[in-house]
Amino acid sequence: MHRLVLRPSRALLIAAAAFSFAVPASAQPSRAAAQKAALERASQIKELDAFVAKGVKDWGIPGLSVSIVKNDSVIFARGYGVRTLAGAGAVDDQTLFGIMSTTKAFTAMAIAMLVDEHKLAWNDPITKWLPQLEFPDVLQSRELTVKDLLTHNTGLGGADLLWTRGDFSRDEILRRVRFLTPAYSMRNGFVYQNVMYGAAGEVVARASGMSWEDFIRTRIFQPLGMTRSYPTLGLMRAAHDANVSSPHFRIRDTVRVIDDEPADPIESAGAIWSTASDMAKWMRFLLDSGRVSGTRLVSERNFHELFKPQVVGPPNGFYPTSRIIKPHWETYGLGFFEEDFRGRFVAYHTGSLAGRTAIIGLMPDERVGVYVFGNIDHAEFRHALMYKAFDLFAGTNGQPARDWSAEFLALYGDAEKRAQTARAAQDALRVTGTHPSLALERYAGTYTHPAWGDLVLKMDNGALRMTLGTGADNTGLLEHWNYDTFRVSLGDGRGGSNALTFALDPAGNVASVMLDGSAQYVFTRR
Repeated sequence: MHRLVLRPSRALLIAAAAFSFAVPASAQPSRAAAQKAALERASQIKELDAFVAKGVKDWGIPGLSVSIVKNDSVIFARGYGVRTLAGAGAVDDQTLFGIMSTTKAFTAMAIAMLVDEHKLAWNDPITKWLPQLEFPDVLQSRELTVKDLLTHNTGLGGADLLWTRGDFSRDEILRRVRFLTPAYSMRNGFVYQNVMYGAAGEVVARASGMSWEDFIRTRIFQPLGMTRSYPTLGLMRAAHDANVSSPHFRIRDTVRVIDDEPADPIESAGAIWSTASDMAKWMRFLLDSGRVSGTRLVSERNFHELFKPQVVGPPNGFYPTSRIIKPHWETYGLGFFEEDFRGRFVAYHTGSLAGRTAIIGLMPDERVGVYVFGNIDHAEFRHALMYKAFDLFAGTNGQPARDWSAEFLALYGDAEKRAQTARAAQDALRVTGTHPSLALERYAGTYTHPAWGDLVLKMDNGALRMTLGTGADNTGLLEHWNYDTFRVSLGDGRGGSNALTFALDPAGNVASVMLDGSAQYVFTRR
């Protein structure tokens, strides 16, 4: 594969120089067409560059990098802003970012490769590879397959607390799945499931005989030449690379540098680190149906299996952007969301962890791909930039051009206003002048849940301190709210407050505590 980065100034120089040479009449039509194409591409690049620069400012993004592929060439690879607000260092196409949930496509690709080698099958029962993984319902345990691990429709509800606690090993996370509460009947819904992708990584390891990290590194990174990509945060840090971005979060109206949230406990769901330049190589591979330099790394049949619709999207769409894009259909494949955009098929996936965002978008029929990294929490300019790139390099298909950034800014601004109104309405329900039923020290103790583990409350200088796991973001001081309900802001407060409501037994002792009014988060006192 070759790499071509065309910048506006150079494109214009090339085009201008072409006019200064006399050419045979027979060559003039093709030369004129080439000159026109070069000028058009230079204009597109200039427009995109201005769009990104304005978007970074409008959305308050400290640093962003983007790469765009068209017809097996990298036509745009650039960085904007700074790696961190706490120091110097500009973002470029070699700056390391977490790719978060866009890791899932790598895991799905690994399984496709193993299916090619007859080391496993898409429809193998999960229990064949992970006999220790039991589900809440016996039917799930018996019927769910390897492919089901990749589709977010096993019937389980959200289970991220299993890994965000920070103190459960991978094996312990999977062991506790049996204690989760089913959210819907098997294969009859959609709830995003990082833990199941973590289980898929274990299947890769057992079927291949090597760790998931080694498989991704040797079977994907190395053949594609992704020399600045790492399977996990731990491995990235061990490389001591200086060109690394920092995550940022707006806390109490101030953008601050925060610590990275490690996804290594479920690495195959979201732990990879990479650069805009390396992700361009991944996109070229995907847009060439799983080939690199003419060599196929995955069969055509199993490559296309990754993009077959597996699950129909929810009625309101996967993302708020659906309200503006208005796709005719939305589905999930294996590691990719799917939709139609301006009459073309699009496969895409976002990545999000505290302080970071990413998105990959592919328009296979036009052989256009875009990858975006950002180093601030949930700046949805990533969606706008993806659609802008499609408009510029795949054409609007006869439809009018639109300012996606402005439209999405309004969309998410309205959503935030509605959220603030809802929070204010909830706060208005507080009954003032009440007191806890018991002295504070009588609420102290260890509360436990078979899936979520221990929630510990201890006295700390006259107040109750809650700890749920080992991370700094999992502890905070309780503030009395009303009656036997308290609120707690965990860590640096970036997530707002959580409610804890205590229940007493007939003897007047604390029996349990419920988080955020949810029956699935009731912890019983030991």
